Amino acid sequence: MKKALVILIILISWFLASFRFETNYVSFYKQEILNFKKEQQSLLQRIHSIQINNPEGNKELKQALHEKRLGMKKIDFWLRYLEPIIQKHVNGPLPVEWETEVFEKFEKPYKRTGGGLSLAEQYFDEPLISRDSLQELIGMSVAAMDTYLADSITSELKNPAHLYFANRLYLLNLAAIYTTGFECPDTSRVIPEVKLMLSAVRNIYTTFNSSFPSTPLTGKYLEQYDKMVAFAAKQPDEFSQFDRYTFIRDYVNPLFSVNQSLILNYKFHSGSNNDYSLNDKANSIFDKSLYKAQTAKGIFSFVEDSSTLNDISRIGKLLFFDPIISGNNKRSCASCHNPSSYFTDTGKITPVAFDFQGNLTRNAPSLINAEFNHLLMLDGKELTLQSQAHTVITNPSEMNSRAEDVVKKVLSCKEYAIAFNRFLSLTPEEKEVGLDHIISAITTFYSGFSRYYAPFDQAMNGRVEADSHTMNGFNVFMGKAQCGTCHFTPLFNGVKPPYVGSEFEVLGVPADTAYSKLSPDSGRYGANPAPETFMAFRTGSIRNSTYTAPYMHNGVFRSMEQVIDFYDKGGGAGRKLPVNNQTLESAPLQLTEQEKSDLIAFLKSLDENIIFGKAPGTLPSSSDKALNKRKPGGEY
Repeated sequence: MKKALVILIILISWFLASFRFETNYVSFYKQEILNFKKEQQSLLQRIHSIQINNPEGNKELKQALHEKRLGMKKIDFWLRYLEPIIQKHVNGPLPVEWETEVFEKFEKPYKRTGGGLSLAEQYFDEPLISRDSLQELIGMSVAAMDTYLADSITSELKNPAHLYFANRLYLLNLAAIYTTGFECPDTSRVIPEVKLMLSAVRNIYTTFNSSFPSTPLTGKYLEQYDKMVAFAAKQPDEFSQFDRYTFIRDYVNPLFSVNQSLILNYKFHSGSNNDYSLNDKANSIFDKSLYKAQTAKGIFSFVEDSSTLNDISRIGKLLFFDPIISGNNKRSCASCHNPSSYFTDTGKITPVAFDFQGNLTRNAPSLINAEFNHLLMLDGKELTLQSQAHTVITNPSEMNSRAEDVVKKVLSCKEYAIAFNRFLSLTPEEKEVGLDHIISAITTFYSGFSRYYAPFDQAMNGRVEADSHTMNGFNVFMGKAQCGTCHFTPLFNGVKPPYVGSEFEVLGVPADTAYSKLSPDSGRYGANPAPETFMAFRTGSIRNSTYTAPYMHNGVFRSMEQVIDFYDKGGGAGRKLPVNNQTLESAPLQLTEQEKSDLIAFLKSLDENIIFGKAPGTLPSSSDKALNKRKPGGEY
């Protein structure tokens, strides 16, 4: 009897807790989603009744779209995390999304159709507007709300862990995209929308805490968040005047740190693909362990012993400078990726081709921070650092080798043979030493140089003070210059939160500085043919840019000033070159000389303090005497 009574009390308690949960957090969520759906439905009705191809009707609909965006911003906290693909139907930034989610590593890319408010507003720029097309864009957003109301989604809300992972994404987006204009066509509304979002999320926190008292957002977190809301409220609504530097350094980044500690303290684990690459233990947005895109160790990925990894890296260094991996034993990795030039080739616009048969068509990109890209090469055709190296080694125009020849020559050197036979025990699934072992030693070596930090990182982590020019330059970068809409915090490459894909942009890069014609390189189109990808290139990191000239895929620009002028004038289209699919805004930015100077000061603050060490003076000797004439670093 006593046992039955205890069970009854437990059941009643569970029922009451469930009831409280439903009436608080879930019901709040459902009501907010339904409210937005109703707003969208009313917008559809207005589209049906308004004369859309006259100025008054056009103006009325744009205003209505602006109002509905505010409703969307109130719930974006949930939309982006719970269903990131469907979210593109609500506020897709492009007609076709070519951002490449992590699963592209396992299947071919496909078109991800966007819809919703931003696209509807951009559609008004078309010369003749179709009512049906406009209704279709908004209709996709209305239909998306049904997905967010489905049991499969609302059931996720019963687990308190979801809020902390959604909150992490929200904080990362505050640092990377929400204040940049990335997803809002009208920059005059970016900051007002951010302010409204900050307040709306505070309401989510309050409701969450009342439903989950055992795993609440702490008083420390909420106090810091309220300070951020107060700071933002005092900031001007003018897009170019918002102090993003202070906003991120003093508020967003510290909040991120607290949220990460709560994830660990509550022992929460995520099963979402949205969190695939993120590291729960990174306590700063400006920590290079924040996300993982590549396995630098390759075939040695399960090796954790530091002494063994140092040994692999030591051999990798020798091989990096050893022309034995080239077809003519005269060219090494260092030929095009010189460590003293931050692992690029600053002496040439594009590197010399194999056996001096002309020049390669693309500039040699730095290998530093390459591991923070999900897709590699400028066209994104390679998925791993190791496949990238394999392609370069076997490419007739680059190193012109065959896998079996490389392995044979390398193992003819006693020092290499001893080392790799020892390393073979680390890969028990492999029966003999192969090219993957050799390449993985090389990628282990050069990836070690991606662990360094820049003065800007130290400033954002509160360890040093940045000067006023750096701070102003960052604010120009993220604001008026709109650089931050393509180069995302914190790596300032094309990987944006939640850091599971690489972006490509069409800039209209010229073939020469006279802008006489476009570069003939088709870019991403060669790897993934589509109208949208023609002349698109993967957005690379701008870290260490002081040391990595020339710039752009074809090395056309020799100075930062030339690059900034290119963007300031609206890219190729802004220079009247025929670029029909340019993703860069073609209107001039109208940057002042002071803004350009501050922008360069910020870019220089991203130069990492790297210690490269000396190149090897000698190379391992081979049993094949003909191979012992090779020179460290190669001959060209």
